[in-house]
Amino acid sequence: MSKPTIRVAIAEDQRLFRECLIPVINQFENMEVCLEASNGRELLDALAQGIPLPDVVLMDLTMPELNGMETTEQIKVRYPEIKVIILSVHGEERHIVKLVGIGVNAYLVKNAELTEVRRAIESVVEKGFYFNEATLRALQAGMEQRKQKTFDPEMTLTTREREILELICKECTTPEIAERLFISVRTVDGHRNNLLAKTGARNTAGLVLYALRHSLVELFT
Repeated sequence: MSKPTIRVAIAEDQRLFRECLIPVINQFENMEVCLEASNGRELLDALAQGIPLPDVVLMDLTMPELNGMETTEQIKVRYPEIKVIILSVHGEERHIVKLVGIGVNAYLVKNAELTEVRRAIESVVEKGFYFNEATLRALQAGMEQRKQKTFDPEMTLTTREREILELICKECTTPEIAERLFISVRTVDGHRNNLLAKTGARNTAGLVLYALRHSLVELFT
């Protein structure tokens, strides 16, 4: 059975970069660009009229009128099912931590290889997030000064929830988690929902951020 086509929107103010990226995405297997915009405002206006909605938005961080961070905040309120991948020339920790905190599903620098762009799109659809090693290290470093200040000792996770959180951080899909723990997919979804409620995370990427913030998983050996 063939995989369903992933609909991709691109929001990028640099026309040359945008027009070069579109045919590349269209050549990826099971992907198509369904929408393009030159800034966040234009993107939101198009989303308000466009059906069906894109599955993934590739969005520049720095755009006129409405930048990537402001646009992401609005997308996550209006269209929480849409996955957002930020493209930026910056790799600063403060940007990455804040973006993941508001619901971004992946963060790529603009010099990333095209194979990684494809992998990121597939991963956010299948697993809910894509963080390469550079992003994970930036998140981890950005959490060092915050984790003790934001930790709530009254909030407790069950052993099973911590097991599932660890597997999520290892990029396991819901069926893979169910198979490893000998439980149903529905049960995994229930635990994931409990994790979101307890941690206040917006999505799966936010759960990874929470795990890093509180040193609940060891991502690097």
